[in-house]
Amino acid sequence: MRMRWWKLLGLAGAAGVVATGVVVVRAERRRRAYTPDEVREQLHARFAQAVAAETVEAAEPESRRTRLRAWARRVLRR
Repeated sequence: MRMRWWKLLGLAGAAGVVATGVVVVRAERRRRAYTPDEVREQLHARFAQAVAAETVEAAEPESRRTRLRAWARRVLRR
């Protein structure tokens, strides 16, 4: 008995759905493992890091090369 290509495609699709479900369940389980206080602490720490990085970047003058690279990225992204 020969297996048709569409049956293989169906099996591959089913395997993809199962794998995606496993990833979603693991992520949800990991997310729910934190207490609200732990989440709040992590958010405060990330905010402090972002503010610190912003002040460091603002203190350094931007070089012409950096400005040109940023301009080229914006132009080429369009």
